[in-house]
Amino acid sequence: MSLVEAIANVAVGYAIAVLTQIIVFPLFGLQVSLGDNLAIGGLFTIASIARAYTLRRAFEAFRAHGAGTITAGQVARRRRSF
Repeated sequence: MSLVEAIANVAVGYAIAVLTQIIVFPLFGLQVSLGDNLAIGGLFTIASIARAYTLRRAFEAFRAHGAGTITAGQVARRRRSF
């Protein structure tokens, strides 16, 4: 269900982004085709996914470090060093 939730979150975010662009761009004198709006929304969606992933990994690293636990990546690095 986590995957379904993640996909739904991205799909809803993309739809909201495109609808917002369609409404807001003309207010600023920007005339953009539907295809361009879809492409712009897609680029912002990719950026948003990358941002969310990076922040999630950073906070997980902070949590693991603060709790004194070892992450899977640290275990793999330690195994390679022996």
